[in-house]
Amino acid sequence: MSEETITKAKLKLEKDMIFKCDMGEMALKDCYIDETNQKEADMWGPNPARLLGTALLGCLSASFIFCMRKRKLNIDDLKAEAEIVIGRNEKGFLRVTKININIDVNADMDNENLKKRMSQCLKEDKEGTRMFEHFCTITQSVISGIDVDVNVNVK
Repeated sequence: MSEETITKAKLKLEKDMIFKCDMGEMALKDCYIDETNQKEADMWGPNPARLLGTALLGCLSASFIFCMRKRKLNIDDLKAEAEIVIGRNEKGFLRVTKININIDVNADMDNENLKKRMSQCLKEDKEGTRMFEHFCTITQSVISGIDVDVNVNVK
């Protein structure tokens, strides 16, 4: 295993259940997480479930493009969508139970060279994971289960 890299993200309560993001060195002008359950038009930012879906979309899309570039092909037209399913667990708590990801690539599938190289990225291993998915840090971490250590410090 290679050396670890540590990155940080921070939040500060703005009001109610709206948090301002602090991404450290990455200076984002306005980044909010909104858990107020208001109408979407009134929200300050996405809720954590949408952020999780967006993180998976970004990582998987970038991983697919990376895989194709390793095969000397560029993808110029890609759209992706996540459907985040939220349900109650056996104890009655709300949980993200499933995330369905659709990646749409606009490519000339009559081009045999393109089809051959794309099929390499889409080839599944014995566990059913496609080649490009192995490059996605976020998806593979979610699937394998991320260790989370929570500390609450009251001052």
